[in-house]
Amino acid sequence: MKASFFDYLKSTPFYFLPHHLISRILYYVARVRWTPFKNLSIRTYMAIKTVNMQEAEESNPLAYPTLNAFFTRALKADVRPKAEGEKTLLCPVDGTVSQARPIEQGRIFQAKGQEYSLLELVGGIESLAEPFANGLFATLYLSPCDYHRIHMPLTGKLTDMVYVPGRLFSVAPHTVNTVPRLFARNERVVCAFDTDMGPMIMVLVGAVNVSAIDTVWAGSVTPPSKGKITHTTYAAGEVTLEKGAEMGRFNLGSTVVMLMPQGVELDKSIVHGATVRLHQALARY
Repeated sequence: MKASFFDYLKSTPFYFLPHHLISRILYYVARVRWTPFKNLSIRTYMAIKTVNMQEAEESNPLAYPTLNAFFTRALKADVRPKAEGEKTLLCPVDGTVSQARPIEQGRIFQAKGQEYSLLELVGGIESLAEPFANGLFATLYLSPCDYHRIHMPLTGKLTDMVYVPGRLFSVAPHTVNTVPRLFARNERVVCAFDTDMGPMIMVLVGAVNVSAIDTVWAGSVTPPSKGKITHTTYAAGEVTLEKGAEMGRFNLGSTVVMLMPQGVELDKSIVHGATVRLHQALARY
């Protein structure tokens, strides 16, 4: 979709906002345990956003000890059945498909008139980018009212984790349409896995108000911003996560960019603007 005048109007202020300061303040606010404040925060949020608590493991919103615990609530075990097929990649999140298509000569489509470099996205590490130069990507946007945990599309052995510092622009549709190289500019955590499909990368992209990105093996990777790229490698089998298992979470909504090698085929349901649910079919190999 072509960017509108109103997209630019809503996006321009983000160039001047102190992204990290705003997100750092929210980090502390979302973890306040004083019951009157915590309950007021949750009630206010639910008055603004539509949240389906019937799917939550704990359906009483005020039972959560903090606003952040409410944001990162678990789902009931049976509400997201796994798509069948040994060679089926599961959708890792609840959200909306921002874009999903082939990667062309190392370039990733962001929106009409906007694209960015695969190499830049993964922190400039050529060995991570090379297998995906003509592969596939799927950019999946999590709104603030979505489920905020991220799960494994396939069983995978972690090989690399790269923290890449950056801005914290909003990742809402209006900024995706207007901010050049958005996902390669924002703070992010690049998680590379070895799978039966071959290499797979999940890029967890931060955004304004995303007060932390966590992984199950390293805990909280952000904040604060570390100011430099940090590349951690893992021995074979040191961290293995099963298909469908939780691998991380956003403390507020953001975006996951999935990278898949050449030869993988996206499911026909994975198209721009489609609503997706955790564990539905994302692709097949």
